[in-house]
Amino acid sequence: MKKRIIGVVGMGHVGAHVAFVLGMRGAADVVKICDINEQKAISERQDLMDAVLFMPHHVDYVIAKYEELGDCDIIINAMGKVELCATGSRDDEMGFTVPGVADYIPKIMKGGFDGYFINITNPCDVVTHLIREKSGLPSHKVMGTGTGLDTSRLVSAISQQTGIDHHSFTAFMFGEHGNSQMTPWSLVKFAGQPFEELAEHDERFRFDKAELQERAIKGGWYTFMGKRCTEYGIASTAVRMAEAILHDEKGIMAASVELDGQYGETGIYAGVPAVIGENGVEQVMEYNLTAEELKTFKECCQKIRDNIAKADALLAK
Repeated sequence: MKKRIIGVVGMGHVGAHVAFVLGMRGAADVVKICDINEQKAISERQDLMDAVLFMPHHVDYVIAKYEELGDCDIIINAMGKVELCATGSRDDEMGFTVPGVADYIPKIMKGGFDGYFINITNPCDVVTHLIREKSGLPSHKVMGTGTGLDTSRLVSAISQQTGIDHHSFTAFMFGEHGNSQMTPWSLVKFAGQPFEELAEHDERFRFDKAELQERAIKGGWYTFMGKRCTEYGIASTAVRMAEAILHDEKGIMAASVELDGQYGETGIYAGVPAVIGENGVEQVMEYNLTAEELKTFKECCQKIRDNIAKADALLAK
């Protein structure tokens, strides 16, 4: 039997939690952990191996260098320096993450890697675009968590507002995994019924849309304020994407994917709903947004495009 092997690059708060969730959900048989700080990797492996007894099945945690990740089915990129986000903008990690990722992606590829990249590293859409360029992999094999986490934050906010379970309705965040992202309210439905129709008869659905969108956008900062990092939500988002690939779920989830004409945008990564299965990004869903929603989404895409230009300039120095 072929073992499911997943690599995790970066053993900070996020990467360590990704490795833990992979084991607790039984998503992988082997988790290869990689960090430039060798002692950090050694210590994290020790802690993780101490938890294997309580996991649903046996997991091997293995320390690996970049070139030793070639046999991974999926690599989850979690490299970062979260304290740089203390300004309230994920863009401020760029000076650290962009050169770092540009340096080690070629090293990973030299090891023969031909699997799937799931990127967490911020600014997520920009770095996902960079991984696609530096790896040379086709776009369906490179994706980012993007607005997947923000979608969870929106769903949580709506669930708390209405008292309806998270799984009983659909909603998405679109655009940048950052402060310019937006909510297409026309897509928010409870068992197929638009929330605005429900609002005519039920005051629970007469909520302040701008306030709920702000809660989704600022959710990461509320978390960061008290603990100086985010962990559980983002780790769960990345692992769910990995499971969708490994189990060929063909599930629709928000992710940072490359646009090729959808919503009138081409050549950038942005957060939109996509079908994820054994072939990675199998389809980018293109919904009929309202004119105002489409305008706002395109403004988000321009922000991403501007940041890609900044990243290119940074690497050109």
